[in-house]
Amino acid sequence: MARTPQTPETRSVRLLKVGEQARHILSELLLRQEVHDEVLSAHTVSVTEVRMSPDLRLATAFVKPLLGTDEAEVLKALRTHTAYFQKEVAGRLKLKYAPKMRFQADESFDEAGRIDALLNDPRVRRDLGAAEPGETDA
Repeated sequence: MARTPQTPETRSVRLLKVGEQARHILSELLLRQEVHDEVLSAHTVSVTEVRMSPDLRLATAFVKPLLGTDEAEVLKALRTHTAYFQKEVAGRLKLKYAPKMRFQADESFDEAGRIDALLNDPRVRRDLGAAEPGETDA
């Protein structure tokens, strides 16, 4: 039987809470520049979401550097210091198992921009501005 893909609506409240706690911890570590790395010190990195696996052993952190500049360089720096982040998150979450951290670029802002551009296209605006079938002009 095929597994249905996990969406935020289908994940448990515990997974969401632990993910949010991990997001806060990572954000705090990056904000206070507790990681001694030139690339991470030179960039402001936003941790937009942390998704936990159902067994809480894998945490995927979605990150975006401010203004989206040097994204590949920032991801490489984060991945280089994965062991430090895992140790800090595990120590502060106090879970039975330390979650393994993964870092991915957050593409949701790019997708939102693409959708906004599509909605602002003159052809689409013309269609959206047209009266719905069955409506009368007043």
